[in-house]
Amino acid sequence: MSSMIRVNDRGFAPPVILNLLIINALFYVATILLDNNIDLYKIFGLHYITASDFRPWQLITYMFMHGDFNHLFFNMLAVWMFGSVLERYWGSKRFLCYYFVTGIGAGLVHYIIIAIQIHSTMELMNGFINQPSLESLKYLVETNTNELLTYNFQSLYQYALQNPSEITAMTSNMIALKGSYLNHFNVVGASGSVFGLLLAFGMLFPNSEIYLYFLIPIKAKWFVIIYGLLELILGALGSNDGVAHFAHLGGMIFGIFMILYWKKHDRNKNAYS
Repeated sequence: MSSMIRVNDRGFAPPVILNLLIINALFYVATILLDNNIDLYKIFGLHYITASDFRPWQLITYMFMHGDFNHLFFNMLAVWMFGSVLERYWGSKRFLCYYFVTGIGAGLVHYIIIAIQIHSTMELMNGFINQPSLESLKYLVETNTNELLTYNFQSLYQYALQNPSEITAMTSNMIALKGSYLNHFNVVGASGSVFGLLLAFGMLFPNSEIYLYFLIPIKAKWFVIIYGLLELILGALGSNDGVAHFAHLGGMIFGIFMILYWKKHDRNKNAYS
């Protein structure tokens, strides 16, 4: 397999890549034009699966939403650079399948990690909702480690101290707070699929050179390994940079499984043909 890859040897982009670029651009323009009337991030961004704002189509549409122009530009640059090679290598049908599976997988992995992280908080909130008492509310305040909820829990506790007879009625407040908290999780962007594309490029063309910042050459296999480890470290450390690091890893993990499955399937097909 040649290590010299021409990304742009047959026109600007193959059909699936071209359509992905156009659709992502249209979604971004729509978010700007409709900003004052319709919250497209609420409709199309991927919410936590038990949140009231979650809709099944968000597993697909979240890949076409981006937070700002830089987010869109660099994701689409990567889609064009690596995706063009992969679509021409695999064909449009297989490439499109890979793109969506890695994107959906990225979203699922992201929220599996979120579910693990918020499990104890949800248990405490559900405990108060099921059996409201001053003691359970106090325990929730004392053991809570979630900064987003600290102020609300403390406010409820102070109110309960002053109005102990209304503790049962406060379950509605806790239910509303729980709903609002779950709805605040909202991930957007094609980054999960992008990392899936990086993984595929590194596995299929390991010795091809990628230029970091368009200056520093590095072989694709090392680029993928370093980036994967970096995402794992940042995710494990709980980096508060607003980036869904585990979603990136999810795209790579699902990409590995797909590529290995296809390799096995293609071997078996060739063996019986």
